[in-house]
Amino acid sequence: MKRIRRKITTMLAAIGVAAAVAAPVAAGPAEMDLLSSYVGDWSGASMLVGGQAPEPFRCRLKVSKGNQAKINYSGRCTLVNMNLSIAGTIMFDDRSQRYQAAMSSNAGFAGQAVGRRNGEQIVFNLQEQQVDRGGNNIRIGSIIHLVADAIKVDFEVEFNNSGQVLTASVPFAR
Repeated sequence: MKRIRRKITTMLAAIGVAAAVAAPVAAGPAEMDLLSSYVGDWSGASMLVGGQAPEPFRCRLKVSKGNQAKINYSGRCTLVNMNLSIAGTIMFDDRSQRYQAAMSSNAGFAGQAVGRRNGEQIVFNLQEQQVDRGGNNIRIGSIIHLVADAIKVDFEVEFNNSGQVLTASVPFAR
């Protein structure tokens, strides 16, 4: 059971993995308006699949205006009597003309990614190799979509030692 909980904690850590932070540079009004449109309280629910049986879980996310053309986010996901907390920042860097984000979690994971804008959608795609608290090598993939008035997180964790893959897609709404 501890091993499954460790795997689930690792998987939940991937939910919040979003992106990279550089020294803040003032964003243009259009970029800041787009980021600011996500300020508010969000919630989502999904099923974690790939384990012994699908497991339901629920997430809450709070997005707030940060300093120097940033938005901050913090969230919590609950699964099988466990909680995962995440926190991070998303910004637009005029110098590099890129959206950037950073994330950390209480499960010991941190991640970075660059966001690509396509129309009114910003997509962050993170692919990383990490080691979980049990010393196991894992591959984490997370795609975060900020689109219209919604946030969607698709993620996947592969445990390299066993080949087991856990996946989920979490739609968030206000």
